[in-house]
Amino acid sequence: MLQYCDAMILWSKMRFNQFFRDESGEVNVVSIVVLIGIAVLLALVFKDGITTLLKSLLATIQSNATDAVNNK
Repeated sequence: MLQYCDAMILWSKMRFNQFFRDESGEVNVVSIVVLIGIAVLLALVFKDGITTLLKSLLATIQSNATDAVNNK
């Protein structure tokens, strides 16, 4: 029984190492770059709206935090 457990541990270690060494998966760098470019473009287009939203959210958080501290 002990030999069987040792064999299973050895097999699982080999499979784990093989999983991290296997480079057969395709990484499409061009598509990743295009997606990052689209995200940057959208951020530039909606920059004013994003800035307004973030300022509003931070003001709300600050007022709620102030109220929570003062109403102790």
